[in-house]
Amino acid sequence: MVRINSWKWVPEHCDLNRVDSVRFLGLMRNKNIGFVGDSLTENFLVSFLCILRVADAGAKKWKRKGAWRGAYFPKFNVTVAYHRAVLLAKYEWQPQQPQLSDKDGDGGIYRVDTDIPADDWANIADFYDVLVFNTGHWWGYDKFPKEKPLVFFEGGKPIHPPLEMLDGFKVVLENMVAHIEKVFPKRILKFWRLQSPRHFHGGDWNQNGSCLFDEPLGELQLDLWFDPSNNGVNKEARQLNRLIESALKGTSIRTLDLTHMSEFRADAHPAIWLGKKDAVSVWGQDCMHWCLPGVPDTWVDVLTQLIGYSLETG
Repeated sequence: MVRINSWKWVPEHCDLNRVDSVRFLGLMRNKNIGFVGDSLTENFLVSFLCILRVADAGAKKWKRKGAWRGAYFPKFNVTVAYHRAVLLAKYEWQPQQPQLSDKDGDGGIYRVDTDIPADDWANIADFYDVLVFNTGHWWGYDKFPKEKPLVFFEGGKPIHPPLEMLDGFKVVLENMVAHIEKVFPKRILKFWRLQSPRHFHGGDWNQNGSCLFDEPLGELQLDLWFDPSNNGVNKEARQLNRLIESALKGTSIRTLDLTHMSEFRADAHPAIWLGKKDAVSVWGQDCMHWCLPGVPDTWVDVLTQLIGYSLETG
């Protein structure tokens, strides 16, 4: 695991410095940063909190306004928190309904209200000064099999004809982006983090997929692993990114593209080191989340430079 930190991302044509926690929190004084999305965003947040913690020994846990986890830095009056909303839109389990009997669900469905944000972030528009959104990793049949499908609603009514997974994803994206543009003040600096790539080799997570690598992938290997035209198990990131980028065009939400730099790092996942007995036999290797310290620390460097530049230049 030591070798994970022996690699450093060095961008071309610009400098990427490690974040200075004291300087950054000083710049953010009296402001708040929020993350909204799935567990990869939580992975991002945990890295962020670990890095910022050294600047304020009095930092305290913070879980308000629907936040899943977070921290308050009293020395700077700054809050950084994560709101768990894996689809961004509101969804809930419902027993099967007669009008939906043509769907596959044998005992019920997951109703997705494509035009209603999840409760966890529905009331945060007046609190944060910087927000980072994402969704994507739950949009697959491994999470929602056809026996317990997602059924998409709009305006309180089921969408007809019923949408397949990716079509539902597009509708949710369009509606959530429209909601953010309408409800969140223009003063808020808004980012949308593109997908974090997975590195399953030899099968998906539930097909004995593995990521026991000790060095990054080479440039020439990336398309073989991630290009959707190859129909590999890791095609998700680039496939969904195309839809996300299309939905964000012409909006005030900035793209936070961390995908390409992360594609190289097949060596940087927890893999079999999950910390719980029998976890691998139950859940398979974790080739999705990232070890910490690790790749998300570079994400933090990128994000803080973008935030700093935006605040300093107005």
